[in-house]
Amino acid sequence: MNSFDSTLIETIGESEEYLVMQDKIALLAQVDRPVLVIGERGTGKEKASRRLHYMSSRWDGPLVTLNCASLPSSLIESELFGYEKGAFTGAINTRKGRFEEADGGTLFLDEIGLIPLSVQEKILRVVEYGTFERIGSSETRKINVRIIGATNADLKKMCLEGKFKEDLLDRLSFDVIFVPPLRRRGNDILLLAENFAFRMAHECGRNYSPYFSDGVKKALLSYSWPGNIRELKNTIERAVYKSTKEEITEVVFNPFENPYSEKEKDCEDDLFSSYSLDEFEKAREDLDLSFISRSLMANDNNQKKAAESLGLSYDQFRGIYRKDYNRLNKKVN
Repeated sequence: MNSFDSTLIETIGESEEYLVMQDKIALLAQVDRPVLVIGERGTGKEKASRRLHYMSSRWDGPLVTLNCASLPSSLIESELFGYEKGAFTGAINTRKGRFEEADGGTLFLDEIGLIPLSVQEKILRVVEYGTFERIGSSETRKINVRIIGATNADLKKMCLEGKFKEDLLDRLSFDVIFVPPLRRRGNDILLLAENFAFRMAHECGRNYSPYFSDGVKKALLSYSWPGNIRELKNTIERAVYKSTKEEITEVVFNPFENPYSEKEKDCEDDLFSSYSLDEFEKAREDLDLSFISRSLMANDNNQKKAAESLGLSYDQFRGIYRKDYNRLNKKVN
């Protein structure tokens, strides 16, 4: 493992919420039972699961992961349980599933709430008896696997809605690890940010360790971090690669903010800022005139086409045209 391996980030934190989670992981590593990991997106549910695996007695066995959100529901069964040659169209070879690959170790099922009910039934059998059959086979196979499921969904609610099997939830939730959102971790935000900054500077070939201005520190601590650690990582790496100095004095939380859209909005605000609140009619007439003029220019002064482009009937267009151009001519004269 090199000094910049991302798995180091798993153990960075001093907040009470983070330490409570780490204690829970250490406790659960002593027993060989299924576990649920619950937390918002980007909080590090997979990293918590990896830590649980490597602290457990299964540490030298395989750790196999499956992100259920990355597959169509129709493929999840074959991915988990494997299949025999000829079991279905396209099954040109026999293939092991993730359960077999994880035999003797741990199977991590991310977004477990997305697994179809029919497949949940088969998983329940694995949890209860440690047996399953590949698709297209009647041979019952025995495996020894610890299941760790992760989700940001309310599985209890899904059970009430008939979207998740209550029996399976009971079997999987021997205990639950709750991963705290980043906004609840206080100064851990700065500890993580410093590590992300150091690693990004190394990646960019910088021969110094970046540090944050007081203003940036305050901004990082006050931001709500809806994307949690994943969002923090992107934010810090973006700030480091854009900066030409050791001190990071600016961070951008929303990279999708379009500066051109903002300018257009400013222009629109400027357009109406010259009117007082008692000049509503005048502002509306001026706006009508502006659109009439633009539509005529765009349609080579063809009034019928200009009316169509504005979604008006020809009579409606003519009425506005006469009224506004009479007013305009009065002003000119």
